[in-house]
Amino acid sequence: MTAEQDDPDDDLASVGGRRSRQAEIEQLIAPVVTALDCELWGTELATRGRNSLLRIYIDREDGVSIEDCEAVSRRVGRLFDVEEPIAGNYTLEVSSPGMDRILFRIEQYAQYIGETVDVRLVRPFEGRRRLTGLLAGVDGDEVRVQVDDEEFVLPLEWIQRARVVPRFE
Repeated sequence: MTAEQDDPDDDLASVGGRRSRQAEIEQLIAPVVTALDCELWGTELATRGRNSLLRIYIDREDGVSIEDCEAVSRRVGRLFDVEEPIAGNYTLEVSSPGMDRILFRIEQYAQYIGETVDVRLVRPFEGRRRLTGLLAGVDGDEVRVQVDDEEFVLPLEWIQRARVVPRFE
């Protein structure tokens, strides 16, 4: 099944606006995270009234320590004191992506082809708003998810959140 990309929807517009805000913040903090020998895995920004929550996910090849999270939090906090990228009160959290990591960018999806993913969509597609299945592939800005005998082709912008489902063997 292929999703039509040009179908207008208010949910997509609000997600697009939030993603562009997150992209601005990521651009601001990426040099700080990189300078601390970490990779910026992604961010989540939630705003309720005048209060915001910014979650920063960092990764390292040899694993993320609590000290890494503390160092990134201190440096980003100082940067935000000067730049003020978030209006009003905000809470800053820094974390490892964990085993059930959220996939933010198309390159991250490509790294996890063959793994099981839990995908939440911005709006229902084929009567479903949530899919759990095998990440079958990536084509351009589209993600292919195999659920039972059906393959869904989803534009990245339609995905609200996708997480890797950890395997415990």
